[in-house]
Amino acid sequence: MPLVQAPSKILVTGASGFLAAHICRILLEHGFEVVGTVRDAKKGEYLQHLFESFQRKFTFIVIEDIQETGCFDEAVKGIDAVIHTASPFHLVADDPQDIIGPAVKGTTGILESILKNGHDVKRVIITSSTASVIGPKSTVPYTFTEADWNTYSVELIEKEGKNAPGGHKYRASKTLAERSAWEFVEKHGKDIKFDLATINPTLVFGPSIHEVSNFKYLNESLAQFHAYITSPPKTQSIIGSSGNYVDVRDTALAHVLALEIESAGGERFILSNGPFTIQKIYDILREAGVSNIPEGCPGQDQDVVHSPEDGSKATRLLGLKYTTMKETVMDTLSSIQQRFPAVAAQ
Repeated sequence: MPLVQAPSKILVTGASGFLAAHICRILLEHGFEVVGTVRDAKKGEYLQHLFESFQRKFTFIVIEDIQETGCFDEAVKGIDAVIHTASPFHLVADDPQDIIGPAVKGTTGILESILKNGHDVKRVIITSSTASVIGPKSTVPYTFTEADWNTYSVELIEKEGKNAPGGHKYRASKTLAERSAWEFVEKHGKDIKFDLATINPTLVFGPSIHEVSNFKYLNESLAQFHAYITSPPKTQSIIGSSGNYVDVRDTALAHVLALEIESAGGERFILSNGPFTIQKIYDILREAGVSNIPEGCPGQDQDVVHSPEDGSKATRLLGLKYTTMKETVMDTLSSIQQRFPAVAAQ
């Protein structure tokens, strides 16, 4: 029997985000009642309009700053499960602690509120990232699994501080934020009635349904996808592996399945549909007859067989079936073209 069943009430933090909006949609389609937290009322009203066909089963609460102590205290009351996608707004800083501190606080803050007031909460799902998983390995090739942790970035930050590369500051924040959640559950094990699962996606592509008033506010992965097409990188970047990817709809569904499947408790789930090259994106779009797509270097892209991030556990335990790359690529471009036709035409 599923741990959390419809029509249970689910709290989704950061509900107006690229991924979270899809999570809300799937929860509603599965018959759940959804309460979303947003930074301002306009974003909540947009979501209410987006989900108006679900008979007012979506409501929202405005929480302007998730770092504020006790900000979730009222939101968790009467909630059956929590999906925590919200993250601090500022991700760039000279001092790594300006990123790490808020990331950890944003994670432990909601757990503290659940411990205090979330007496009905049975499970918490936290959106993490493979940034908390992957790091340099002496053995090459090496496939990363849920057993791995990115200790490298954390150690680098401890050693170099402000002088550490910006990317490692971000990765260290994701690692320490997720670790803080697992440590919280372990520390308060006898006092809590909920368990925890984390979702660790790779680079997330796919169509957007969330509110974006201006192209410059588009989430990073879609902006990166658009840049592939409008500002082609150098040849080696086109034909070499650009990392692993996953569809946003698969990522959202994994969050919901992790609520519904009892055995998902206490688990981490890497979400990856394997590696990709920018050339493969070009090939898919050109074969579909899409105009103004760079040719790149057809036939010269490397045959990327080895997948450094293993996303098979989500298939085994959650029954997740990954969307084909062709569908993801086509739907990503279509979404950008429909929402920002002037920019897409550039």
